[in-house]
Amino acid sequence: MSAPYAKLPAWADYGLIPLINLAVAFLVAGLVVMLVGENPIRAAVILVDGALGRGQNIAYTLYYATSFIFTGLAVAVAFHCSLFNIGGEGQAYVGGLGVALVCLAFDSILPWWIVFPLAVVGAAVFGAAWAFIPAYFQAKRGSHIVITTIMFNFIAASLMVYLLVNVLKPAGAQAPQTRNFLEGGQLPKLNWMLEAMGFTIRSAPFNLSFLLALAAAFFVWVLIWRTRLGYEIRMRGYSPKAARYAGVSETKIIIITMLISGALAGMMALNPVMGDQNRLQIDFVTGAGFVGIAVALMGRSHPAGIVPAAILFGMLYQGGAELAFEMPNISRDMIVIIQGLVILFAGALEHMFRPSIQALFASLGSRSTGLEAQQGEGS
Repeated sequence: MSAPYAKLPAWADYGLIPLINLAVAFLVAGLVVMLVGENPIRAAVILVDGALGRGQNIAYTLYYATSFIFTGLAVAVAFHCSLFNIGGEGQAYVGGLGVALVCLAFDSILPWWIVFPLAVVGAAVFGAAWAFIPAYFQAKRGSHIVITTIMFNFIAASLMVYLLVNVLKPAGAQAPQTRNFLEGGQLPKLNWMLEAMGFTIRSAPFNLSFLLALAAAFFVWVLIWRTRLGYEIRMRGYSPKAARYAGVSETKIIIITMLISGALAGMMALNPVMGDQNRLQIDFVTGAGFVGIAVALMGRSHPAGIVPAAILFGMLYQGGAELAFEMPNISRDMIVIIQGLVILFAGALEHMFRPSIQALFASLGSRSTGLEAQQGEGS
C-alpha cells in the first residue's frame, strides 16, 4: 500500500520545494559546465559576483528583474483563471507603442512626473487591447488561448516593424526607431538608492519603473486574494463548472482576466522604452515575455514568490553576461542552457519531488501522532 500524502505547510509548499528544484537545476548546470572543461564552483562564484558583487551589477540585475516582475505577474493573473497567456511578448511590444506615443506627444510640453502616469495608462491600455482579441476568441469561439496568444506575438512583431519603418521613423533616419525622447519622456534613475547604501554606480538603467513593478505586485495580491473579482477569477480557475453554477459569467471573467494580464505585460515596456533607451526600437522586449512564464511558475503564481524569482532571473541575465566574458568556453548559448534548466526544474518538473516530500511529511506526522499517543498512555 502506498504511503499517504500529507498537505504541506505553506513554508514547504512555497519555499522548500522551489529551493530544491532550483538546487537540482544548478547541480545539473554544474555538470554542463564541467563538460566544457570549466570549474563549476568558480563559474558559480563569477555568476553571483557578476550579479551582486558591485553596485553597478546590482543595478543592472534589478533593471532586468523589473521587466520580469511585470511579465511574471501578467502570466500569474491568467494562471489563476486557468488561462495560459503566453502572449506577454506581443502585449509588451504593443504596450511599448502606447508608451512611445505618449512620450512623443508630450515630452516637450510636460514634465516627466505628468508624462509618466499618462505613459502607464498608454502601456496598460495598448497591452490590454492586444490581449482582448485572443480573450474574445477564447470566451466566445472556444479558440485555445495558447494558440491565439502565441500567434499574436508574431503579429505584434510584424506590426511594430511596419510602424517603426514606415510611420514612426524620423525623416532621413536609417535605424527603424523613433526619435529620442526629450527630458519629459525620460524616467529618473534609482541609482541613488544603491549609492545611499554605500555602493558606487557609474551608470545603470535602474529606474523608477522598479517601484511601479513592486506596486503592481501588491495590486495583484489585493486583486486576487482580497476582492470579489479575484475570488471569481480563482473560482473559474479551480472549477469552471462550479463558477458557472455560482452564476459567474465565464465570458466576462475570461475577458476581464486577460485584459488585466495584458495590461500588466504592456506596462513592462515602461522599463526599457522610457527608463533606459528613451526611444522605441525593434525587439526591445528581448524575450522578457517568455521569461515571465518561468517566473510565474517558479513563484507559484503569487506576488511574494514572483518578485524574488524575477530577481533570480535578473541575476542570471546580468551574472551570465559576466560569466561569458570571464570564461570564454561558456558562451551566451551556455547561459541560455542554464536558464532553460532553471525553467525546466522550476516549471515543467515542478512536481517531481513533491510526492517524496509529501510522503516524508506524512511519515513525520504519523510518528508525531504515535509519540503523543504513547505519552498519553504513559500518563
